[in-house]
Amino acid sequence: MIVKFFKYSLKNKIFLLIHIFHVLKTQIIYGLRFKSIGGWSSFNKKLYMTYRVISLGKRVTIGPHARIEGIYHWNKNKYNPHIIIEDGVTIQQRCHIVAASELIIGKNSMLAFDVMITDTDHGYSVIGIPISEQDLVYSKTRIGERCFIGAGAKILAGTILGEQCVVGSNAVVRGKFPAFCVIAGSPARVLKRYDEKSESWQRTDEVGRFL
Repeated sequence: MIVKFFKYSLKNKIFLLIHIFHVLKTQIIYGLRFKSIGGWSSFNKKLYMTYRVISLGKRVTIGPHARIEGIYHWNKNKYNPHIIIEDGVTIQQRCHIVAASELIIGKNSMLAFDVMITDTDHGYSVIGIPISEQDLVYSKTRIGERCFIGAGAKILAGTILGEQCVVGSNAVVRGKFPAFCVIAGSPARVLKRYDEKSESWQRTDEVGRFL
C-alpha cells in the first residue's frame, strides 16, 4: 500500500489523504454514536444524522451534506427506525434517506447525487386536518445489492429493487422491480431487463416482460 502511494499522482495522493482523514474522523469521533459501523466507513460534512438508528457496513462512503434520519415519533405514534447501509455502498453528495421502520441499502450499491429514499408517506385521508398533522404510513423499502441509483432519483415508500438494478436520473420509483433491470421515468417503469437465455439486455414492457 505504501509503495503504491508513492506511485500516485499528487492529485490522487491528496485525494487519498483526505479520504483517510474522513475515515479516521468518522471512526474515532463518531463511531460509537452509530448503532454499528464497519471498518473504513466514512462520511464528509453531514447535514443531519440520527446516528443511533444507522448501521453502516464496511467501506461505506457518504458524501457531503447527507441527511440520514430515523423517525422515532410522529403525532402520538412511536416508531422503531433502523437504516441499514451494507458493505461497500457509495453515496454521493446531498442524499436524503428517511425511515420509520427498517430500510436497507444492499451491498456495493451506489447512489448518485441528490437521491432521496424513504419508507414513509404522509397520510392525507382526513379532510379538514393539515397533512402535517395526520399519521404517517410506512412500507418496507429495500435497495438490492449492486444497484445504481441515478442523480435526483426519488425512491418512494414500499419500493423493493432486486439486485443490480439501474435507476435513471430523476426517476420517481414506487413498487417491486425484478433483478437486473433498467428503470426510468415518472412514474418509473421497466425499460429493459437482462435475459439469461440470450445473455443480453432485452427491451420489456413496463412490468418487465420481454417483448
